[in-house]
Amino acid sequence: MTVNPGETRMDIDQNENEIDEGLYSRQLYVLGHDAMKKMGCAHVLIVGLKGLGVEIAKNVVLAGVKTVTLYDPQLVEISDLSAQFFLTSEDVGKSRAEVTRPRLAELNQYVPVSVLEGDLTTEKLKKFKVVVLTESTLERQLEINDYTHGHDIHFISADVRGLFGTVFCDFGKNFIVNDTTGENPLSGMIAMVSKDKESVVTCLDESRHGLEDGDYVTFKEIKGMEELNSCEPRKIKVLGPYTFSIGDTSAFNDYIKGGIFTQVKMPKALDFKSLRDSLENPEYLISDFAKFDRPPQLHVGFQALDAFSSKNSGALPRPRNKDDASQVLLLAKDISTKLKESVELDEKLITELAYQAQGYLSPMCALLGGIVAQEALKSLTGKFHPVYQHLYFDSLESLPQSVTLTEESCKPTNSRYDGQIAVFGLQFQKKIANTRQFLVGAGAIGCEMLKNWGMMGLGTGAEGVIHLTDMDTIEKSNLNRQFLFRPSDVGHLKSETATNAIVKMNPDIAGKVIPHQDRIGVETENIYNDDFFENLDGVTNALDNVDTRKYMDRRCVFFRKPLLESGTLGTKGNTQVVIPFLTESYSSSQDPPEKSIPICTLKNFPNAIEHTIQWSRDLFEGLFKQQPENANLYLSQPNYIDQVLKQTGNQKEILEGLHNCLVTHKALFFEDCVAWARLQFEEYYHNTILQLLYNFPKDSVTSSGAPFWSGPKRAPDAIKFDPHNSLHLDFVMTAANLRAYMFGLKGETDREVVRNIASKIEVPPFTPKQGVKIQVQENENVSQSTDQTELENIIKALPAPSSLAGFRLSAIEFEKDDDTNFHIDFITAASNLRAQNYGITIANRHQTKFIAGKIIPAIATTTALVTGLVCLELYKLIDGRSQLEDFKNGFINLALPFFGFSEPIAAPKFKYHDTEFTLWDRFDVEGDITLQELINHFKENHNLEITMVSSGVSMLYSFFMPKKKLDERLPMKLSKLVVAVSKKPLPAHVGSLVMEICVNDRDGEDVEVPYVRVRIRE
Repeated sequence: MTVNPGETRMDIDQNENEIDEGLYSRQLYVLGHDAMKKMGCAHVLIVGLKGLGVEIAKNVVLAGVKTVTLYDPQLVEISDLSAQFFLTSEDVGKSRAEVTRPRLAELNQYVPVSVLEGDLTTEKLKKFKVVVLTESTLERQLEINDYTHGHDIHFISADVRGLFGTVFCDFGKNFIVNDTTGENPLSGMIAMVSKDKESVVTCLDESRHGLEDGDYVTFKEIKGMEELNSCEPRKIKVLGPYTFSIGDTSAFNDYIKGGIFTQVKMPKALDFKSLRDSLENPEYLISDFAKFDRPPQLHVGFQALDAFSSKNSGALPRPRNKDDASQVLLLAKDISTKLKESVELDEKLITELAYQAQGYLSPMCALLGGIVAQEALKSLTGKFHPVYQHLYFDSLESLPQSVTLTEESCKPTNSRYDGQIAVFGLQFQKKIANTRQFLVGAGAIGCEMLKNWGMMGLGTGAEGVIHLTDMDTIEKSNLNRQFLFRPSDVGHLKSETATNAIVKMNPDIAGKVIPHQDRIGVETENIYNDDFFENLDGVTNALDNVDTRKYMDRRCVFFRKPLLESGTLGTKGNTQVVIPFLTESYSSSQDPPEKSIPICTLKNFPNAIEHTIQWSRDLFEGLFKQQPENANLYLSQPNYIDQVLKQTGNQKEILEGLHNCLVTHKALFFEDCVAWARLQFEEYYHNTILQLLYNFPKDSVTSSGAPFWSGPKRAPDAIKFDPHNSLHLDFVMTAANLRAYMFGLKGETDREVVRNIASKIEVPPFTPKQGVKIQVQENENVSQSTDQTELENIIKALPAPSSLAGFRLSAIEFEKDDDTNFHIDFITAASNLRAQNYGITIANRHQTKFIAGKIIPAIATTTALVTGLVCLELYKLIDGRSQLEDFKNGFINLALPFFGFSEPIAAPKFKYHDTEFTLWDRFDVEGDITLQELINHFKENHNLEITMVSSGVSMLYSFFMPKKKLDERLPMKLSKLVVAVSKKPLPAHVGSLVMEICVNDRDGEDVEVPYVRVRIRE
């Protein structure tokens, strides 16, 4: 639909229009409008534009600050191309800042990007809210920070040296953090509040409060003890999962009933030390609890590198050069003696830091770039807890073990990969180049992953290749975090666009990235077949849905290929390594199912805005998708009515929907659509509510004598339609325009026109229905037998399909991201009207879209960090590691900030006879043998008696089958047997049959065994 909703948005949203919600929608659900507005007023300076600096700049530009200014007077060198994705070989010898500026500016039309000319003096810092330094000497860092610390300018410095990274933050004195966690405030309904010196709040038994000691809460809707409704936030002490204390309420009135508590996020003030003070007395944020002793070591080590560089005219230690490393170690020992708390140095660690000092890795830049950019945004907004104050990270475990690293193997080769060769050596670089990977998805994670791989030179060798698949096209909302795409790419295929973009970044990869546009699933196994998977070294998922993740996981287990899995949710991210014969698979563990809302709550007793939004989403589906679809089936299928009558439960609903669309409210003009919408308003927000109150008056009591309308049940009030009420008109206007689209009619966006039509509609008075049963509790059966005569009367009143030959309705598929189609506007209006029925605080369009659209919040910073972690694990896979302790699963939350790592979980072991096996094991049988031969094979070779064989949903054999059927099946070839039983032909691409077997061991006991793969074709 292309109709402009015009004024139909609620007045509540008018002050938010300066933010481009189409572009920033996923980020808004992480940061919120207030934080976005603060960012939109802030000027950011980024110093140093090698790999780390450009990563930070890219993320900050995508986030949407006021302006970004770049400073880097250095000229491009060939080694810069190891991680600086906006540089090309043609840029060598040109100014890094000048070359990078226009390419950064393409990322976001709302963020001007400029270059700071001349020397970087403190006088030029005054206009900036935050200054980020990379590639800067310690002397320069101290000079800049001495100024910023005293002038309310936030300061961040960061560096990457091979597999080592460092971040320092100074946001000055009394920096206020408004939201330390980023989690939504907790809320719950109250059952009781005691009146005493240490008042106890008891919540309803159906849900835990989830609060912690020291949290603050406010109250509303309490009857009796109304004083609490107007109190300042109260500090609580947790007494149990359903109770907490709030202090003295002895002077208040007695509690009667009701009430809702809401957690309040209290501001937190932080005092940051300057860099100069922090060098001698540092505060560390632990980035890896398995390496909790590393930060003090690296704090000294990075200072020693700077001291070495100062003594050697700015040069860093040469790769794997023992003399240079020895000098760094001596300097580190001298520095450690000057700290307030002495550090016992790990000489091997400091030596390795010196060896890698000239190394520059794209994954490390992505990882640190995500962290630093988020810290810059925190400094501008006060949203989320900042790094306090030093963060040191290393991934030494990513160093290869399959090659010997020497000064000779790590010396520069005058190539774009020199930054990586300095760490891993030339021989390992060739292994990277000859890797064959399958990247599934070209969205946010896919774009970042492909960028990292391009910088790494992955797949660029003679034997290397990258297969990339994504069936989606680019949408505007993708541009905020899928940085390979530009506004001109909207509507184009993601896989092809991403491929073209990465080839521009590294021409070496031209022809080595093969884009696909096929959905991953059973239906494309003819494309992604046995040959395809067997020619891969591994698979990397960049997916946004669990079902496809599980499917790819099954394929990787079957073909015994390693899988790198990752995902993000706002500031949270996770990575998982799945290694054949070593770890559990992705599907071995899963999140608990999403909690559903009981039907009775949705239909009759909502008590939260989530309930009314879900109700409205269901209403949209029923009115604008299911009804027209049913009408089209009726008009096109001769036996449709017979099929409906065979169903149970909703025959009347379907038939009444047909009658509504084709008889009583068949629309010929837009005015008909307005009349229908006005009657829908009356039905849902007036008549249905009065019917509910007729069944259960507000003074009703239960069989035990307790008030019926208590606890989670809120007594509703009917709404009288007012054409001058903005919300009432929103519902009629959006519903009428959607109805018009169904009937192929032109819509209307003039509110006055719609108002005038709606005002003249005659609405029948409400008459309560007798004997209508209301669903009061979950799982209650409210189905009532519909009189067959009633159904027959509805059917008789339907027009004959032949009388409407060629007539069809347009069913509407819900689309959340098109702001011109009325979908979210209708759901917002419908939900807020129902919320008013029940006295629930309404939600604006932005909040409604998030819940109704089930939008996954996303930001570029988390994505960059997660892909960096994945690539650090990819190095290990390329190295051929085979020990569980070599790998790490990652769990991060940039809001806290928290970084957690753990060994992958080992694959569970099972046993039959004396043989152990895991999910990675199977029985391989060569050749298209008969069923009898299969049974004999297991008896003779494994001492196992097969009692049952199945393939998919087809049962091929069981010991209790009738003899005649057994005699038919036992001599049949397995391929023929599968076809005969399933009654489906075997696709030509299928080279193997997968079979599950039940067996008895040598003692006649039923035992679990692996599945069977029968290779029927080469």
